[in-house]
Amino acid sequence: MLAVEPAAAQSILRDAETEALFHDMAAPLIAAAGLEPKNVDIVLVNDPEVNSFVAGGQAVYINSGLINEATSALQVQGVIAHELGHIVGGHVINDGGAKAAGGISLLSLLLGVGAAIAGGGEAAMGILAAGQQAALGKYLAFTRMQESQADAAGATFLSKAGISGRGSVEFFEKLQNMEYRYGQGHGTEEAFYSTHPLTPDRIATLKDTYEKDPAWKKPGDPALEARFQRAKAKLYGYLAQPSDTLRVYPMTMTGVPARYARAYAWHKDGFLEKSMVETDALLAAAPNDPYFLELKGQILLEAGKPVDALSPLRRATEMTGNQPLIATTFGHALIATEDPMNFKEAERVLKAAVARDRDNPFAWYNLGVVYAADGDIPRARLASAEQQVLNQQMRPALMSAEAAEAALPKGSPDWLRAQDIAMQARAAIERAKKHK
Repeated sequence: MLAVEPAAAQSILRDAETEALFHDMAAPLIAAAGLEPKNVDIVLVNDPEVNSFVAGGQAVYINSGLINEATSALQVQGVIAHELGHIVGGHVINDGGAKAAGGISLLSLLLGVGAAIAGGGEAAMGILAAGQQAALGKYLAFTRMQESQADAAGATFLSKAGISGRGSVEFFEKLQNMEYRYGQGHGTEEAFYSTHPLTPDRIATLKDTYEKDPAWKKPGDPALEARFQRAKAKLYGYLAQPSDTLRVYPMTMTGVPARYARAYAWHKDGFLEKSMVETDALLAAAPNDPYFLELKGQILLEAGKPVDALSPLRRATEMTGNQPLIATTFGHALIATEDPMNFKEAERVLKAAVARDRDNPFAWYNLGVVYAADGDIPRARLASAEQQVLNQQMRPALMSAEAAEAALPKGSPDWLRAQDIAMQARAAIERAKKHK
């Protein structure tokens, strides 16, 4: 189920199918980088900018705009390899420049600021006022070296994984075209451009490296490519205006990606029957695809038909071994039936979901609903605290955690967890006070 979760600065997009795809795309690269795949997260950010970044820890953030711009799985793997280079190089820093940029940037840092200057008017130009511009220039003088190091490291990781660097070069060429579109790459003397590696230079260096690699002419994994195309279409259908989706994926297109995108488009426009036509066509071709079953269940649930949604969501949950995001949707559907007979199953499903993925505020919200319906107010408040702290709502989280702590059995695991959340919330509140 595609869903948006609020984060500290931007919204994170969660989807079981897309996260499984990212895992499989990144796993050989992460291993080649000498990291543990289970310890590295690839996170999808709801942001139309063509960008990717690291911001501390072992996590790569990829904007939805980058997925929309990429035309192949190889291109995204090239981006991931580059960002892993930043992680392995320890390139995230904690000075004021890094805080202003939100982390080390990234493949399209040059493009992002150039676009703001080109289209943002006086407000955008104000960002580069004299003092700030000088500070930014110093910051980017440092990141220029880091970008080059990340390029070199990414090339090494792709080579070790036996993945062609062709996608990386292709994506840089896309960025180059976008830079020219916004008037960049023409010898400007601005500190920003002179201190950051220009895309043509990066392309030339990477081409020279990749063309010597044995994997250069190796084709991409066709199964991975097919999964990427359907995930990309699914994301587009979920985020874009329905009219745009129907223009990009017209009715004349009958492949899986097009039907996936149109199913969301028709659903967003309130045409349940048309959405079901697309969904049922997908299931006719692959009746045991858990993500198609999830799609059908999600659409039915959001169309106000939770009872009809139970069967496909139950099957999807079972077929994926209780995948937490899918199980959360199933638990929500069970609650939405308003049938108390379904609440025990919902509690079991949702407890299993949060046991495997604690960073899922919607699962905690639904679990809290079940606890409250059962009269278990202390655990309902604890679930609310879990949800609120994940949503960066620290004051409500503190209140909920303290109420749960006061009512739960002293020394129990839940009581200890309530204490932990309360301490976390207090610390966050104090930090916020100091930064005012």
